Amino acid sequence: MAIAKRRLLKGMAGIASLGAMPAPLLARSEAGYPRLMQGPMLGAVSERDALVWARASGRFEIALVLAEDPGFANARTVATAAATPENDYVVQLRASGLAPGRRYYYRVRVDGRPGRYHDGLPPFSLTTAPAGPARFRVAFGSCARFQEYPDQPIWGALGDWRPDLFFWLGDNIYADSLEPRIIAECYRQQRSVAAFQSFGRHVPQLATWDDHDYGLNNHDRELAIKDDSLAIFRRYWANPGAGTADTPGVFFAYRYGGVDFFFLDNRYHRSPNADPDWPAKTQLGAAQKAWLKAGLEASDAPFKIVMAGGEWTRGKGEHGDSWAGYLHERDELLDFIRDRRIGGVVLLSGNVHRAELNVIPRADAGGYDVYDLCSSPLAQDGSIPDPREAPEQRVRVPYSGGPNAGMIDFDMRGERPSLRFNVIDARGRAVWEPFVLHADELANGRRSWPDKTDADLLPA
Repeated sequence: MAIAKRRLLKGMAGIASLGAMPAPLLARSEAGYPRLMQGPMLGAVSERDALVWARASGRFEIALVLAEDPGFANARTVATAAATPENDYVVQLRASGLAPGRRYYYRVRVDGRPGRYHDGLPPFSLTTAPAGPARFRVAFGSCARFQEYPDQPIWGALGDWRPDLFFWLGDNIYADSLEPRIIAECYRQQRSVAAFQSFGRHVPQLATWDDHDYGLNNHDRELAIKDDSLAIFRRYWANPGAGTADTPGVFFAYRYGGVDFFFLDNRYHRSPNADPDWPAKTQLGAAQKAWLKAGLEASDAPFKIVMAGGEWTRGKGEHGDSWAGYLHERDELLDFIRDRRIGGVVLLSGNVHRAELNVIPRADAGGYDVYDLCSSPLAQDGSIPDPREAPEQRVRVPYSGGPNAGMIDFDMRGERPSLRFNVIDARGRAVWEPFVLHADELANGRRSWPDKTDADLLPA
């Protein structure tokens, strides 16, 4: 017994010698370990400002620290906000007074300290918008179903292409619920995808919604929780705006590098799909439509990119969940663009679970050919087009090979601003011959689509 006791005491002395272990590994506080649960994620950047989104692990002050070199010399705190239960511990931090086209390095501090688990990583970076017309790359996509694709390799492929911006065009989550807490939980799941982390920290993310992140499949203005859903969307996306003072919604305008982008809300004011298609049937509502028309008419940008969740062509038919069931309103917009001689309009869309490039020929009606660039899905299986789906004119054979993202290279310098569009798959490979479009081809009377269309898709 004496020998055993001596051995026990000797062992305890050895354990005591472990007091040299770093104190933080053993320390406990009443607040636990202050840290970020999701984020940081970049939101909108302008020439002088940048938004950073983050969600904390408790009631902490969250601070954004910025520096102009990766060594963090002369770092300064540029914004603070309080994470509370009332805001779901979510903060949006704005850095102001920045220089155009400059790279900055940032960290997010939680409760005055580096966020646990991020403190050993290299500093994150952001780049402000260029001061004028520039060459830059926009990636976009839709339909990220975490329930089917929790790993989401598309983010690694996108990272390899190094876009300057990323646009989410709806079905960014698949909430499919009338419970606001479930919608918020789905956002947290998507933000926690490991493959997305680096991409979201370094590439500005801007978003609109579609039906599955709005609430229920194919739903409209009659959704019972639409105001709750709108509040959650505004909390989880660091967009530059959402609606107007008089008109709720997620729509906003954004300018970058000499291009004007219009993000539309196709759900909050939407008439039911089953309504007959007549002039009063709407996706946008009167006030949002007037806002869009005014923005297009005021824009001096060579390209004006207009985005919504559903496809702009007539392919899905009268009661499909797309603009095909709202042709009076769609054609009203296209006629307005023609009649006011507004050049340079290009459409972006998602929703359809494959990548498409289609055109609405308008030259014969006195306008110009309006192209619909579509990418879907980011994270789920692809779908093969139903033979009955007939958009006005296909320009490329649809890509149904699974996850994909759209990629647009703008060059706004010089006398002929241009865009170059393609789609990449989950391995980062381009799937088509690139589609090239010059802004001066988007002017009344110009017929451009026959020369840009795959030969086997041209009419006989």
